Amino acid sequence: MAIIYYWIFLLCACMGSCGAIHWLGLTVNGSSVAWNESEHCRLLEGLVPDQTQLCKRNLELMQSVVNAAKQTKLTCQLTFSDMRWNCSSIDLAPHFTPDLIKGTRESAFVYALASAAISQTIARACASGELPTCSCGSAPAEVAGPSFRWGGCGDNLRYGLQMGSAFVDAPMKSSKFGSQATKLMNLHNNAVGRQVLMESMETKCKCHGVSGSCSVKTCWKGLQELPLVADELKSKYLAATKVTHRQMGTRKHLVHKELDIRPVRDSELVYLNSSPDYCARNPKLGSYGTQDRLCNKTSLGSDSCNLMCCGRGYNVYTETIVERCQCKYYWCCYVVCKKCERTVERYVCK
Repeated sequence: MAIIYYWIFLLCACMGSCGAIHWLGLTVNGSSVAWNESEHCRLLEGLVPDQTQLCKRNLELMQSVVNAAKQTKLTCQLTFSDMRWNCSSIDLAPHFTPDLIKGTRESAFVYALASAAISQTIARACASGELPTCSCGSAPAEVAGPSFRWGGCGDNLRYGLQMGSAFVDAPMKSSKFGSQATKLMNLHNNAVGRQVLMESMETKCKCHGVSGSCSVKTCWKGLQELPLVADELKSKYLAATKVTHRQMGTRKHLVHKELDIRPVRDSELVYLNSSPDYCARNPKLGSYGTQDRLCNKTSLGSDSCNLMCCGRGYNVYTETIVERCQCKYYWCCYVVCKKCERTVERYVCK
């Protein structure tokens, strides 16, 4: 009975705040959809009317949205694999636990990452010719140098930002979802994700010339891979600012919780509620705990056995690994390897 009440609590809480990232549930049911009929937009419950209308008007975008949901999930878990909170709860999408519901710094990271991911996937889909509504990004305004020329097909960041922000920001502009403070927090963190994505735009080049001499290069503007964007957002997560919703003049704004004289910077992630330490399992707090998590005995970082295991200690296990070794290449064209065994130690939190 207690479990039933807990899930009812989660459902009620989620209706008020997590609908904004409900679209991450497309990892579950979006891949099997052709996205060629407007009725497909009804497959994902929880979309606000503006998102549903955007889906119906731009069905060709939805595969990019599905890809963004997948990339958000995989990248979040990769980025936090060495932390107590390892983004495992994102697997529950479109249903979420309190770590992604209650305005925590973890939810701040996921919102920012998801916002960056959807704009990136759309921008790249334009450049790869997957979308009929857009093409390559505009040619850079800066003058080409003597050793290179502008060409190729750059990522269409402008279109990606336009459509991506329209989709992910829509729930915060609806009266249905969440408090005003939560909406402002999510909008702010969405914008931070897009800002980091914009700053990841870099010049990429391809060499031309006799025997690859690279006497001439063709260059274009392209976005960095999402894990690199996530690493920058992780730094902002670690330095995130706790805020409160306070009256300033005629309107309420998010202000620094401790130093309300300092305005919230556009470049920092913000959160409303403190997180647990994620050491012990506590479903009401969205904590999975770190029992049975692998740790690194020699590390001094967040994956160290001392920090990961929260001082509880760890168990040592040995494991035999079979791997390829002593490989030899034979012309032409195959490789022959032997199989070698080695024993490694694994350290698992108590």
